[in-house]
Amino acid sequence: MTSVEPPPKIRIRGLSKAFGPKVVLDKLDLDVPAGSSIVVIGGSGSGKSVLIKCILGLITPDAGTIEIDGRDVLSMGRAERDAVNGHIGMLFQGAALFDSLPVWENVCFGLIAKRRISRREAKPRAVEILAQVGLGADVAELSPSELSGGMQKRVALARAIAAQPDIVFFDEPTTGLDPIMGAIIDDLIVAQVKRLGATAFSITHDMASAQRIADTVAMIHKGSIVWKGPAAAIRDSGNPYVDQFVTGSTEGPIRMEVRR
Repeated sequence: MTSVEPPPKIRIRGLSKAFGPKVVLDKLDLDVPAGSSIVVIGGSGSGKSVLIKCILGLITPDAGTIEIDGRDVLSMGRAERDAVNGHIGMLFQGAALFDSLPVWENVCFGLIAKRRISRREAKPRAVEILAQVGLGADVAELSPSELSGGMQKRVALARAIAAQPDIVFFDEPTTGLDPIMGAIIDDLIVAQVKRLGATAFSITHDMASAQRIADTVAMIHKGSIVWKGPAAAIRDSGNPYVDQFVTGSTEGPIRMEVRR
């Protein structure tokens, strides 16, 4: 008797999105197995951010399907989609913390907003979550402006994992960090995703970061996936797009558009 493989955690088929004459996603296909960590790499304007926004429901694609746990999220009503998004965490580029709120309230913002936790319960819960990313209880009372860039990223990671999500998205998680702090944040990401048993979906142009956090790497170019393979094979892919991107060469199939 043959066993039936479970559907991918995320399954994308024929995803297309254009803004006027600019085609950003072009019939993109991608599978993300449950419990895996995938990193999508690609140059500026290649479609990485639009891809994440389509999965999250922030942008409506022109065509294609997006399934999470085998369910087509594009056909869902708002309440059903909100329920799915309740199991998703997000670490935004630049941390995107609320300057007007103390750290503890930033960490538990989603839990408070969705009434999963009271404000009285939120602060001690935030302290527990901050400890998981290596920050002490004293940080909870600070404002984001009092934190270094690395500490802001840790707080943003704490917020992303606060609801114990099934899927966590990471948008350029090491942007603005020095190489040492970038490696620390990557190690924390790997540790927390493993602890949660979550599926991780990251976009980045930082090749060192991609190799640290990914099981699988996918290369997007002009809105389509042109290569997908193990992270360990990225520097020996045999794919001209990946090879040029990894080495940063000006010679190759990737041509940067220059407006005149």
